[in-house]
Amino acid sequence: MKKILTLVSCALLVITTGACKRKKYTEVVEVPLPSVEEKLTIGSPDDVKAESGAFELVELPFRYDALAPNIDAQTMEIHYSRQYLTFTNNLNKALSRTDSENTPIKDILKKLDLSNTELRNNLGGYYNHSLYFEVLTPKGGAAPADTLASAINRDFGSFDDFKVQFRDAANKQFGSGWAWLVVDASGKLQITNTQNQDNPLMPRSEVSGTPILGIDLWEHAYYLNYQNNRKKYIENFFRLINWKKVEENFENAIEK
Repeated sequence: MKKILTLVSCALLVITTGACKRKKYTEVVEVPLPSVEEKLTIGSPDDVKAESGAFELVELPFRYDALAPNIDAQTMEIHYSRQYLTFTNNLNKALSRTDSENTPIKDILKKLDLSNTELRNNLGGYYNHSLYFEVLTPKGGAAPADTLASAINRDFGSFDDFKVQFRDAANKQFGSGWAWLVVDASGKLQITNTQNQDNPLMPRSEVSGTPILGIDLWEHAYYLNYQNNRKKYIENFFRLINWKKVEENFENAIEK
């Protein structure tokens, strides 16, 4: 009781006389945190629509949580419904009422003025993410077949050798960017990487060609689940690859 009276007296002295100066008092402000329900609410990719324009979102044929545990639902929702959607809307706005509005995206990329940073980022961001989401599947993890398998064996020695080289290129990418499997002008498969939202279709690429497989190495693609363990994300990416779609991309590339 005596101790309580002493504390009360000290508090009164602070208010009235400035005593008890040796004690430091910090005002605590309570900040409301989001509820559990807010944190765990996951929407549907079917509800995400781009604003009007020539380019639309690639439709996801699975739920956001379908790739777990390799890619968690929250990462997929943020990646698809925010990052990808923003690139799509910005690209449509940038090309609206221009000569390029209805031009095939690969042709726009090949003739891109690299000094136009805004168009470069949104054009690459749209194309890269469209390819990325197209080659993901909950039923991945198999190996390529038919003509793509033969091409991989021809150009890399074996599928296992290809995986080693692709992982190596992805792990060596410094900072944000992408790693790619590309068909070059001669029809040969090559592995390369690019910074930011660039891709091998853009002018002055170190390896020029048509991407048929790409892995997003920006932190938004993996950080919630993997933190700084990007190496594990890259390894687990192989469990999600839709090789049937990659083979379709390959055949389209060599036909042109």
